[in-house]
Amino acid sequence: MSEWRLAWRLARRELDLRFRGLRLLLACLLLGVGTLAAIGSLTQSIDRELAARGSTILGGDIELAVSQRVATPDERAALGRLGAVSESIRMQAMAVRGTDGVPIELKGVDAAYPLYGALMLRRGVTAKALDAKTVLVVPALADRLGVAPGAQLRLGTAMFTVGGIIAVEPDRLGEGFTLGPVAIVSLAGISRTALVQPGSLYESKYRVRIPTGASPAAMVARFKAAFPTGGWEAKTRDRAAPGADRFVDRMGQFLLLVGLSALVIAGIGVGNGVSSYLAARRGSIAALKVLGATSSIVARIYILQVAVVAGLGIVGGLIAGVATVPAIIWLAGNALPVAPQFAIQAAPLALAAAYGMLIALAFTAPPLIEAGHIPAAGLLRSVSGDRNVPRRMTLPWVAAAAFVIIGLALSTAEQPGLSAGFLAAVAGVLMILAGFGWAVRRGAALLPRSRRPVLRLAIAGLHRPGSRTGTLVVALGLGLTLFVLLAAIRTSIEANIARTVPQRAPALFALDVPPDRETEFRHVIAGVARHAAVRTVPAMRGTITGYRRVRVADLKTLPEGAWALRGERGLTYAATLPEGSTLTTGAWWPRDYRGPPLVSIDERLARALDLKIGDPLSYSLLGVERTATIASFRRISWDTLGFNFVMVFSPNAIADAPHNLAATIDLAPGQESHVMRALLPRFPSVSVIEVRGVLGQVRTIVAQMATAITAAASVAILAGIAVLIGAIAAAREARTYDGVILRTLGATRWQVLAVQALEYAILSIILSLLALLLGLGGAWYVVTQLFMFQWLPDYATVVATLIGGATLTMAIGLAGAWPILGARPAEALRQL
Repeated sequence: MSEWRLAWRLARRELDLRFRGLRLLLACLLLGVGTLAAIGSLTQSIDRELAARGSTILGGDIELAVSQRVATPDERAALGRLGAVSESIRMQAMAVRGTDGVPIELKGVDAAYPLYGALMLRRGVTAKALDAKTVLVVPALADRLGVAPGAQLRLGTAMFTVGGIIAVEPDRLGEGFTLGPVAIVSLAGISRTALVQPGSLYESKYRVRIPTGASPAAMVARFKAAFPTGGWEAKTRDRAAPGADRFVDRMGQFLLLVGLSALVIAGIGVGNGVSSYLAARRGSIAALKVLGATSSIVARIYILQVAVVAGLGIVGGLIAGVATVPAIIWLAGNALPVAPQFAIQAAPLALAAAYGMLIALAFTAPPLIEAGHIPAAGLLRSVSGDRNVPRRMTLPWVAAAAFVIIGLALSTAEQPGLSAGFLAAVAGVLMILAGFGWAVRRGAALLPRSRRPVLRLAIAGLHRPGSRTGTLVVALGLGLTLFVLLAAIRTSIEANIARTVPQRAPALFALDVPPDRETEFRHVIAGVARHAAVRTVPAMRGTITGYRRVRVADLKTLPEGAWALRGERGLTYAATLPEGSTLTTGAWWPRDYRGPPLVSIDERLARALDLKIGDPLSYSLLGVERTATIASFRRISWDTLGFNFVMVFSPNAIADAPHNLAATIDLAPGQESHVMRALLPRFPSVSVIEVRGVLGQVRTIVAQMATAITAAASVAILAGIAVLIGAIAAAREARTYDGVILRTLGATRWQVLAVQALEYAILSIILSLLALLLGLGGAWYVVTQLFMFQWLPDYATVVATLIGGATLTMAIGLAGAWPILGARPAEALRQL
């Protein structure tokens, strides 16, 4: 009989369906693998849904967009050669009924709209081609103005009749973020509004339905090559909603990393659980060795047992992950960009299973190898103690598994640098905690012996042979650090949104203010709000086409952090340094500057593109390419919600282009409606946006992100609790021995419990300080570097959370110690 067959027969005899001793292994793998499977499956389901509905979401196979102008005759002809074309215009406007006005996203469409899908009204009615006097509105706009089909609305200078309430706008997701509810009119209706004038901020979009089999990317490349300086922004059906794609992919990648970290943490619990299980099987291992079993057979017996349970845990985790996805979709509701259809995604499940197997290998190999190489005499004599197995026997297995895990994480990451940094931070925290555990053990050994028996025994428990102080420090430290991290992140973000932004943000934004009527605009506002502060800036839209000797169109992938190269950006000019900006490098141009065109750049964009003072920057404005020289870099205060432009030009660079003004209006609370009513009849072309509504959308988005992060981090906390349970289980035999000896010598049950409670209390107090430093450090990085917010944690909440976490972990530790008190001394002594 082969060794493997013999090992399997013996392994099968010890296994039962209740998996006594290996339940922690099962629970940890099920928890970690299930988290990874759920996150990966949900992310890929959304990605596939976006891809499957790409043409409908985009409104065509190709979308080409340009700001503040329409296509020239040559460009329109080139578009027609690509396929069937649908033209639309998007802009901010005001929908007015009586004296009430609502900022809206006005959309003008032609008779060919939509090329894919259908524009549906309530009661399942398909919208027909619109005439010049009809407007369709979404339910939110109808509710705010109290209108129904047949009601009259004013858009710009023209009156429109509400023709229906929109139920389904097929390309809503592809249109991206809006600053108000949507209203749809025909292109002839747009002309009637008189809102499209030279300098108006609007966007022309041309959706194309290409012939079957044609390549959207190739057609886009051909069109942009024919009109390289036109400032065209392109989308294709495979990336119909790039903002949603990027958000889903990056959020999914971040959550996968959090889930992987939770699985790594759970791996420590796996190792502890296997160690505890093998310690309980010491008698069986000794009997096998006495009867002639080799170390190889012993190792194989328990490798097979662990493999069976690990396999069941991984399979269970995959099933749980798949089953969780529909529940997440249902709970998330409108928070997801699309509602994906339920389907089993093979790739994320295979990745989750691979991570589970590798983690199981990395953390179970050392105790399994140790179990096979302890002599029978040592097994029969010892009840506790360290097992001295050469590291060269266990290190290769652990190193190989770690290498493959890191390779998988980086090779499947959208941002390998971020993933590497995240994993390095997790590894660093684990190393710090492991080193701290060693220091606690050594420090406890060096302390003078106390005259109080309970305190002396509690301190001795930290450094005696067979103590699990190192593992307990890692388990408690991870749990407390995560409690602090989550509390600091949530309170800091909430403080930024609830306190900082509303205090510094303007009350209203106004777009398309005519420059020749700026004085009148200010007088109207001052007439109803005497102390209002009005700030205006020139506002245009343009596209960066090149920098140094690099053409943006030639880049295969954008440099990390170079988001400003992705589509159009706001452009402005100023004679003096704008408010909210700090000059960091270079110099500002004189007020009456007349030299070559200059530009000031956001310092973070400059770092991303490796720009230097004096480098040229090319940009397209109204279809004409221009060039300016970089004169300075600025640090921008983005949290003011004021005018924060990535690029600010010298006046002689772009002031000659037709443009209007944008304005911010600071008001006392409650004056917004008065100002809007005063402006509406005098400035029908001006769009006024309440910042409160924008902040509401921002709060919703941030709250959804914080909820997702909290949910994923909660899994890591559960994994930390599993590690704690595993550490307690692994040390149970040694603690049972200690408790029996103490009770034999006259100690009461409460004294034995007090020793362990004091030991956990000492660890918790010491670790609380370290967890506070680690948790606050990690939260500071997330808040200030990832979210770009100010560091405003509520320290009282953080400390209260830390105390609550410490109390919870102590309670878990004592709950694990309680069964020890029930051990019968006579029975335990007979087993020595």
